[in-house]
Amino acid sequence: MKLFSFPAASLEKAIHKRVLTLPSPHREWFTERWSQKPYKKSFIENKAMPLVTLVAKGKTWDEETFAEAMAEWDVTFYDAETEVLLPLVQGDGLLQLMQKNLPPERAQALIARLKVRRDAAAPATAPTSPQAAEPTID
Repeated sequence: MKLFSFPAASLEKAIHKRVLTLPSPHREWFTERWSQKPYKKSFIENKAMPLVTLVAKGKTWDEETFAEAMAEWDVTFYDAETEVLLPLVQGDGLLQLMQKNLPPERAQALIARLKVRRDAAAPATAPTSPQAAEPTID
């Protein structure tokens, strides 16, 4: 059961509006990927919609529920994606009414989560060489 249902079309419209104001390198990067249907669907379902849910429900959830939801949201962001999504937390545009009573510490936690980079996550998931994984017999 979904805890919160936000219209995907409204979210897509807000993202498109934000893309128009992105600085140059981010705009090209994001626009190229946004035009691809699988990326667009994945971005909405795995990054944008969970963020909207955390903003909307973060005002009323207790600390444990909020922390659990943040832990379950296991994604990392490219710089351009962060630039697109930051205004949704910081009080710009579409979600201003939802953001109104969001506790500042939760907003900061969401912003920190958005700033988790793929580069920082890569070393932890890098495969080891087969020689290192196999024990040697002397």
